[in-house]
Amino acid sequence: MASGLFEKRIRCLVAVSLVLLITFSIRLIDVQAVRAAGYANKADLELTKKSIILAPRGSITDVNGVEFARSVTAYRLLVDQAIVDFPRKLAAIAAPILNIDKDYLENKLIGERRYVVISQSVKPAIWRKLQEAITQYNDEVSKEDGGYANELAGFFAERIYAREYPQGGLAAAVIGFVNQSGDGAAGLEYSMNSTLSGVNGEYTYANAAGAIIPGTQKITVEEKRGNTIRLTIDRDIQWIAQREIRKAVTKARAQSGTVIVMDPATGAILAHATFPTFEPGKTKGVDSRRWQNPSVQEVYEPGSTGKVITFAAAMQEGKVSPETVLTVPDKIKRYDKVFHDHDPHPVLRLTLTGALAQSSNVASIKVGEMISHEKLHDYLIKFGIANKTGSGLPGEESGKLLEVSEWSGTTAPTVAFGQGYSLTAMQATSVFATIANDGVRVAPMLIAGTTDAGGRFSPNENRKSDRIISAQTASRLRAMMESVVSSSGTAPQAAITGYRVAGKTGTAKRIDDSCGCYRGYTSSFIGFAPAESPKFVASVTIQDPKGVYYGGYLGGPVFREVMGFVLRDQRIPLSDSGRVGYALDEGDLKKKS
Repeated sequence: MASGLFEKRIRCLVAVSLVLLITFSIRLIDVQAVRAAGYANKADLELTKKSIILAPRGSITDVNGVEFARSVTAYRLLVDQAIVDFPRKLAAIAAPILNIDKDYLENKLIGERRYVVISQSVKPAIWRKLQEAITQYNDEVSKEDGGYANELAGFFAERIYAREYPQGGLAAAVIGFVNQSGDGAAGLEYSMNSTLSGVNGEYTYANAAGAIIPGTQKITVEEKRGNTIRLTIDRDIQWIAQREIRKAVTKARAQSGTVIVMDPATGAILAHATFPTFEPGKTKGVDSRRWQNPSVQEVYEPGSTGKVITFAAAMQEGKVSPETVLTVPDKIKRYDKVFHDHDPHPVLRLTLTGALAQSSNVASIKVGEMISHEKLHDYLIKFGIANKTGSGLPGEESGKLLEVSEWSGTTAPTVAFGQGYSLTAMQATSVFATIANDGVRVAPMLIAGTTDAGGRFSPNENRKSDRIISAQTASRLRAMMESVVSSSGTAPQAAITGYRVAGKTGTAKRIDDSCGCYRGYTSSFIGFAPAESPKFVASVTIQDPKGVYYGGYLGGPVFREVMGFVLRDQRIPLSDSGRVGYALDEGDLKKKS
């Protein structure tokens, strides 16, 4: 009985074993033959990781390729706290190299976090120096102790790209800067961010215990460098403009100042200087107002530089000529307001040219009254007032000009001599460039073109141009404006030996937004040379100077130094003829006849 029961149990055990063996065999065949590829793929997916290859940002250069902004290789310095065994010793070695407080660094090394940022960006030389110092220490320790138990570890680095600004604060308001993430935060860095930004690549690697297995890296998507932007700015001209406006603003104890140099035929901006300025790579603690670009973001009433529009409109409409004689008292009443010239004087008989040379407000009012309010308004609009220039600079303001339906009885006379409307320094420069360019307005251009990652340059050719006044009117107005720079005008300080120079001064009351009243002055001079065939226009604008505030006195010398350098640098021949010499008053006119 017992024997039979034992045999029965043996047979059951064998049967169960056979079933298990068959089941295991079927499963083994299924795994090894049927599902092998699937499991292999799953294992690969779990083992294989992806990572980003950062793409460098494109550069910003001057017209000759001199870099204003560029991306250079750097490293984000990190620590794996879990493998730091000797934080005090590691901090003692690393702190002097990294220029970090030792106690602060030691605290950053203690903990269990696997990814702690020590520095967002260190130069390759610093990373190498740190590695060498740790390696040297570890070599000495291993020799002394005969092992690796006391070696230091924990630092690692990720390759990134840091933004450098090799020209410092030169053209900083134009260039701008990037934020900590590497994206544009101001200036062209901001407005052209999509053009400058590269396209990141990607690579895969085999991962084991949280580390890359050497030799397994494989690039799956190549990174693509961002486009480089070539500006129309010339670094050398920019440097001179920056130096001169800094000197002028400092001497006048002014709030700010700008200099713009433009080619009137193409609209190309050769220099764009502002002061105060800032270092694009050192923006921490800097008043954010300095990041703004006053030449396109600060609006002001032009004052007497606006008279050229009034005179151009009246001449273009055939109401006056350069030697039309005007009766000019020192004051004139319109509605409930009396308007004055700057200084008291007896009744004068000035020609239109003489009125411009002496910058008479009264004469300008009389000239403005020769055309309708609608015509005067239309010419202001045609010259670019109340419209953005199209310079491409971020945050550009359009200025303000009331519709004629909103004008009061004193608006027209005020507008005639350059007050009662506002513009930017870029708009004002464009007005004079139109006169210099035989009456054709070409939109200002700051970007010459872009170069892609393959080295292909694409020029910026989409420039709009419009005829505003006839070539004859522009030529006559230029000749009239030469008298401003003569000994009889308001800006003899702007004269340049050997060249004929034309221009206009401006001294306007400033609107103080805090009180809604006039307080302080805007002083300016805008001119071009050579007057007989203008190659360049330069504007100088100084806001809220203390003491002497006349545009010719403050802006004239800056213009002379900047334009003089430009003419020599660009090898412009000396003027070989004298100016036209329109009569300035009735007495001169009689002498000519």
